[in-house]
Amino acid sequence: MVQDSEKHVAIVGSGAAGLAAAWLLSKRHRVTLLEKDDRLGGHAHTATVAGQGATQLKIDTGFIVYNEPSYPNLTRWFEAMQIETENSDMSFSVSRDNGNFEYAGGPLFGLMAQPGLPLQRRFWRMLLDLLRFYRQAPGQIPGDCTMTLGEYLQEHRYSQAFIDDHLLPFGAAIWSTPKQQMLQYPAASFIRFCANHGLLQISNRPQWRTVTGGSERYVDAVHQAIGSDSVVTGFAVTRVERGLDEVLVHAEDGRSIQADEVVLATHADQALACLDKPSMAEQSLLSPFSYEINRAVLHTDISYLPRRRRAWSSWNYVERSAIDATRVSLSYWMNRLQNLGGQTEYIVTLNPDTPPPDERVLRSHTYEHPVFTADTWHAQQQLWTLQGQNRTWFCGSYFGSGFHEDAVQSGFAVAEQLGKVARPWTLSNPSTRIVVNATPSLQAGGLVA
Repeated sequence: MVQDSEKHVAIVGSGAAGLAAAWLLSKRHRVTLLEKDDRLGGHAHTATVAGQGATQLKIDTGFIVYNEPSYPNLTRWFEAMQIETENSDMSFSVSRDNGNFEYAGGPLFGLMAQPGLPLQRRFWRMLLDLLRFYRQAPGQIPGDCTMTLGEYLQEHRYSQAFIDDHLLPFGAAIWSTPKQQMLQYPAASFIRFCANHGLLQISNRPQWRTVTGGSERYVDAVHQAIGSDSVVTGFAVTRVERGLDEVLVHAEDGRSIQADEVVLATHADQALACLDKPSMAEQSLLSPFSYEINRAVLHTDISYLPRRRRAWSSWNYVERSAIDATRVSLSYWMNRLQNLGGQTEYIVTLNPDTPPPDERVLRSHTYEHPVFTADTWHAQQQLWTLQGQNRTWFCGSYFGSGFHEDAVQSGFAVAEQLGKVARPWTLSNPSTRIVVNATPSLQAGGLVA
């Protein structure tokens, strides 16, 4: 095996967490990044489509935007890799009842997109409670972290108009989760997330950004940094066997990789499923996490946007019937999000109720998003105690709120603790979105920059 000063680390999964861990660990250790698909990146997935003339457009279908205050590690990582980014827009609209109730946030004309809407009592009830929630919720974060969002809304007597026409569509859009499932989300976590992202402010919201040329740019930069010899695609892990001196990672096709340590940078349920003889702690802390499967379709059919063009926004929650409430249906207007030029409107729709016409479909992909409950919140408080046990480490967006910053925070923290190599930037608290408990060995040994 490799000498103690340099370890061979197998990293399973090349989403944001796995890429972050591999990038940092590779500065001091030998890494092998294992990915079941034929590409790296996970939710960082860019489609190349033909534009006008001979031009090609790069359109993201998973990870699209971030902001610098709420994504400090991602921001500094992009700077370290010299990834070019540009301003984006994070407007939001709601279209319900087959377009009979529509509005958009932001400028007044968006709120007034539907003639006659301001005359409806339902609209004003929603608007008044929206302002009350934005003003009061940050100061009313429940002390009981297991209180659900549904219980919080009932206790504070929010109207059904506000709940159905704004808050649940808003939450469903952010977490790619059916709106009724959002009622089970821990209220304290929901409010903190929204407040920390500047989403409970009418003005002075943070500037959102997108990667110029698509998120594949940063994935390619990581690939280049760690080297092609350290990457194995088409490696579908079926079993991780832990021994006293080594780890064996077995693939579906019979291949295996031997390493000193393994980092499982996958979804929690996938990590648990591939562990040979998981410990009671691993079973207890990984099993509460479940995932919502969402189909993302990149297409050019504008009927999946709100009926009234004045309501078109970057994020559009479109609910055409009561059946839609069982699954999140959301359309991203990519021209606005990624500053795409040209005459064609490009849209990414999650879970379209009926498929767009085949001639309008450009790409279709499936993504999985974590579902958060009181049980997962309890598990998150103890997840870090699994680190390093049986030569096994865990990271992923499920350590936080399910977003890119949560994933990279967990990946970098694992790399630092496992490899004793520091991030090449300084933050007063680099792990604000996850629960990290430093081990005595890390505190004593220190990090190498």
